[in-house]
Amino acid sequence: MGSKLGDRRRRHDRYYRAAKDVRYAARSVFKLEEIDKRFRLFRSGQRVLDLGCRPGSWMQYVANRIGQSGLVVGLDRQPLDIDLAPNMRTLVGNVLEMDPNELRGDVSCFHWVLSDMAPDTTGVPFADQARSIELFMRAFELAQQLGCPNGGFVAKVFMGEGFQQALTTVRRAYPQTKAVRPDATRRESTEVYVVARPGSPRGQKRRSQARSPTRSDDCN
Repeated sequence: MGSKLGDRRRRHDRYYRAAKDVRYAARSVFKLEEIDKRFRLFRSGQRVLDLGCRPGSWMQYVANRIGQSGLVVGLDRQPLDIDLAPNMRTLVGNVLEMDPNELRGDVSCFHWVLSDMAPDTTGVPFADQARSIELFMRAFELAQQLGCPNGGFVAKVFMGEGFQQALTTVRRAYPQTKAVRPDATRRESTEVYVVARPGSPRGQKRRSQARSPTRSDDCN
């Protein structure tokens, strides 16, 4: 009984309660909000693809940021239970099997491809890590196929075997790539978020040398 109560308290933490207070579908919205504030991802009129969008908090946040002139398309294996704004569209399907053209629909490309996908965990760390890498690399593949020429990519992945190789692959396509761990991430989680955008990182490196050292939650 005590262990169940303790688990509920961990799940229903301050981020969970804050999400309920502002009527977001899940606490994970604060991870995206922190990433957005730090890297200035979104602006009015953008088109965004959200992979693994259920329960919908990322879509809700993005829809507010991009405004009515933008569009956020979400994909998940199950329908969402939230009300959709006019600038939100959802598809139901398996990301590993979905035709990219079906995701694209009538838009030319996406300014951002997001993925908060996580595997159905088995309790076997090696298997869970391998599945996480598979989903991450599928999201990266779709970003390559559907992203605009100056578009970016943000995706969750578990750290462990295969992580550095996956990160190197992303950096070849997106020179400005960092792996970060938002404050809302649960302490016991091995997840990080890879934030990737095109362009040369040289200017960014020069600016960073004049600032304080790299934050401790960055993962190379």
